[in-house]
Amino acid sequence: MRFLNDLKPSYDLTYDDVFMVPSRSAVGSRQGVDLSSNDGTGTTIPLVVANMTAIAGRRMAETVARRGGLVAIPQDIPTEVIAEVVSWVKRRHLVFDTPITLSPGATVAEALSLLHKRAHGAVVVVEDDKPVGVVTESDCQGVDRFTSLADIMSRDPLVLDEGIEPRAAFDRLSEAHRKLAPVVDGEGRLVGILTRKGALRATLYTPAVDANGRLRIAATVGINGDVAAKAAALIEAGADVLVVDTAHGHQESMINALRAVRGLDPKVPIVAGNVVSAAGVRDLVEAGADILKVGVGPGAMCTTRMMTGVGRPQFSAVLECAAEARRLGRHVWADGGVRHPRDVAMALAAGASNVMIGSWFAGTYESPGDLQTAADGRQYKESFGMASARAVSNRTAQDSTYDRARKALFEEGISHSRMFLDPARPGVEDLIDSIVAGVRSSCTYAGAGTLEEFHEKAIVGIQSAAGYAEGKPLHSSWA
Repeated sequence: MRFLNDLKPSYDLTYDDVFMVPSRSAVGSRQGVDLSSNDGTGTTIPLVVANMTAIAGRRMAETVARRGGLVAIPQDIPTEVIAEVVSWVKRRHLVFDTPITLSPGATVAEALSLLHKRAHGAVVVVEDDKPVGVVTESDCQGVDRFTSLADIMSRDPLVLDEGIEPRAAFDRLSEAHRKLAPVVDGEGRLVGILTRKGALRATLYTPAVDANGRLRIAATVGINGDVAAKAAALIEAGADVLVVDTAHGHQESMINALRAVRGLDPKVPIVAGNVVSAAGVRDLVEAGADILKVGVGPGAMCTTRMMTGVGRPQFSAVLECAAEARRLGRHVWADGGVRHPRDVAMALAAGASNVMIGSWFAGTYESPGDLQTAADGRQYKESFGMASARAVSNRTAQDSTYDRARKALFEEGISHSRMFLDPARPGVEDLIDSIVAGVRSSCTYAGAGTLEEFHEKAIVGIQSAAGYAEGKPLHSSWA
């Protein structure tokens, strides 16, 4: 990457401060761009879901990995639970989504409590593991909540054979005017569910898979306690990437934790952070990090900069850290500060191998929280920062009352934030579609067929606040 007119910025820059200039391009199609990363994580799109309790769970991990990204399971979850989540994700299908199932005798109330756990919005009614009906939210309207599903389900649904190709599945669903269908094996047992959009996506995305063809997943450890023991347990459980995480990564406790983890000689990439300087990169690489997580303060749930004055504008932080990491043969993840697809593109132009997203994905069906409805009818989920009072309370549940009270005095971050679902993009896959479309287009504007070429060829300029505002679309007349 180079700055327009070889300008040397005299101050640090955020994503809003920069723009990219188009270059002569021989890349004829967005689909011709390879978005896979070369950092050893196996992602085929450069997206990682942040290790936040309100965002990263099993449903998110399954869905994002199926589209080529990666989810980092948070450190606050007990090791045995993380091991079960890893095992569960590894057993998911590479094309078919995991269905929500109930028996014919289950009630409408039970169905409504589960329907929004997945973006496909359907319950498959099963008997003896075989689909006998399908129930959607519209089927549940205008009936008593204690009505059995047998009374409202669509009987004898269209089913797809598990060996069907995605294109053929899309065509069959389209011809039948169906949005979705259960998928069955040779004996008629339910193995998954597939939507028309899911079939289409299966032809556009490549799943992030391990050497055995199973979906990839990352797991996180902190820097306190017996770090090596927990890291060893997560590696044994099958985690494909290990994240050693704390808000201030450039400290002795992190260095010691990293050395302990590297001493295990893991055969998976080790990610460590967070840092925002070349010095931080050097010290963590020396301690054993393969990938550096970059970002202090840009996250939507983070109050670090307002509380402490500490942090750094994210574009400049990524640019400096990526340059140092590349010099040392390592990589960086840009963690935080992205609100639009353009921000992801700018992070990649600055040299990130993957971009970590948190709150943006909190307001989706796949995030762990329960779907709630505001007074104005809009649906939302609650998100919170991992250093907030809410997170600290969860993390210190086993401490004494006195110790918990002491720690609660020093929280940073937002404990309760409403992340509203976008009616046009309520699922994480909808957001991924938007982000990937933007990044692919950015690459074609730069004349780049790969992420590495994108970083090499991107020409970046600095703009005023008015320049940034000029680029925003207007959804109504300005007159």
